[in-house]
Amino acid sequence: MDWPHDPDGEEGSEGRRKYGHAVLAKKVSEEDFPLTATEYVEEFGDHPVRIDYETVVSVADVFEHVDSEEFEDFPEFHRAIGRAMREAGYWPYELERA
Repeated sequence: MDWPHDPDGEEGSEGRRKYGHAVLAKKVSEEDFPLTATEYVEEFGDHPVRIDYETVVSVADVFEHVDSEEFEDFPEFHRAIGRAMREAGYWPYELERA
């Protein structure tokens, strides 16, 4: 896929220091809320998200798994994105559940 910028460049994962959830969260601030998933995807959908050292997906790919359409605040956004990434297999670490 042709990305609008290098997933490991300054606009992407900052030299591979930022992966997955962190890349998505850095695109918004508290002042952006409330925010809809549609608005977020319209602005950032074609941006790359590095999942691990060999996997890059688009923001739109992640948001295919987001159940919420609107986020009232930053914590709600974080929770929805985390759930979506785990559901899609984009969360590289899984906890063992007892």
